[in-house]
Amino acid sequence: MKKESDLWKLLKKNTPEIRWTRLESWSSFGTPDLLGYHDSCGFFMCELKLVHDKKIHFSPHQILFHSTMTKRNFILVGQSPKGSPRSIKLYGSSSILGLLADHREVPPLAADDWGHINACLLANRS
Repeated sequence: MKKESDLWKLLKKNTPEIRWTRLESWSSFGTPDLLGYHDSCGFFMCELKLVHDKKIHFSPHQILFHSTMTKRNFILVGQSPKGSPRSIKLYGSSSILGLLADHREVPPLAADDWGHINACLLANRS
C-alpha cells in the first residue's frame, strides 16, 4: 500500500456488510477518516493510518480525539515495508498512546484476518 486510499479500498472491499462514509476531516480537525454503520451495533468511527517507517504519525487533534473518545472508535493500520508482506492491524482508540510510543509493542484487537477485523468492528461493546 502506497496511499491511505489503498487501505480505504481494501477495508471497503473486505467489510461489505458495513456501510461506510468517508468524512471530510478538514471541516473538523481530528475527526477519524470513516464513519461506519451496521444495524447490529450502530455507528462507529475508524481512523486509517499507514506505516512507512517505525512510527505512526498522528496530529495533535487526532491524539486528543482518540484519547478522549475511546468507545466504539478504531484505528486501522496498514503496513507494507519493502520486502515484507502486507500487514493490516486493528486497534481500539484507547491504544493511541502506545501506538505513538512504539506500535510494534501494542497488541492489536485483530491482525491480518478480515473476518476477525470485521467481528471486532461489529462487536456491540461500549
